[in-house]
Amino acid sequence: MAHAIRKAMAENWNPTRPDIAEALTDVRETIALAAREAGRRPEDVTLVAVAKTFGPEAVELAYDASQRVFGENRVQEAQAKYPDLKDRFPDLRLHLIGPLQTNKASDAVELFDVIETLDREKLARALAKQRDKQGRCPDLFIQINTGGETQKAGCPPEAAAALLRLARDDLELPVVGLMCIPPIDEPPAVHFGLLVRLARELGLAGLSMGMSGDYETAVTLGATSVRVGSAIFGRRPKPT
Repeated sequence: MAHAIRKAMAENWNPTRPDIAEALTDVRETIALAAREAGRRPEDVTLVAVAKTFGPEAVELAYDASQRVFGENRVQEAQAKYPDLKDRFPDLRLHLIGPLQTNKASDAVELFDVIETLDREKLARALAKQRDKQGRCPDLFIQINTGGETQKAGCPPEAAAALLRLARDDLELPVVGLMCIPPIDEPPAVHFGLLVRLARELGLAGLSMGMSGDYETAVTLGATSVRVGSAIFGRRPKPT
């Protein structure tokens, strides 16, 4: 299975895509401008380069352009791509930004530095169990389903306080912030604003919000990390 995933990623890589180093420069400049216009320091915003579906060659090109933080949607794909990269580049940090099944908690705790998709009690307990077993735990963000979308993962906003109490206070997990993915057909600023208010109420500093189409807005509203993929690596192929 891992070989098949690596093969698919290699087939998706196309050297005619926009230059990754140049694209990274553009994204960083946009982040810096948005931060300064909001009275913020650009260095307070972490750029997470989302390399899902692209192979290790793309990650290496981004790394050569001084990118150190990467994001992946699926544990299985990350397992086929990053163990060797992390051995070669010890300062590379990896975020899981896709839904996490409890049966993948062990693999996720072993590989990722940050898990941004904690959204339910069962997963919190599975992560705590692996923390105790492995002696390590990634930093965690609670994913909030700000749009109440039934097809999307995430904790309802009204349940966030209870989940935080369980995860941070009872299980002593390192919860550092909140994450959201706004509905595609609604203005993202409304959802970013909701996340900002909720984080303030809960006393959490981390705000993971904003993707390729709206990261500038997210930075303006207070994002501490943005998850940018296609603006760096190019368009992903449509599923067949």
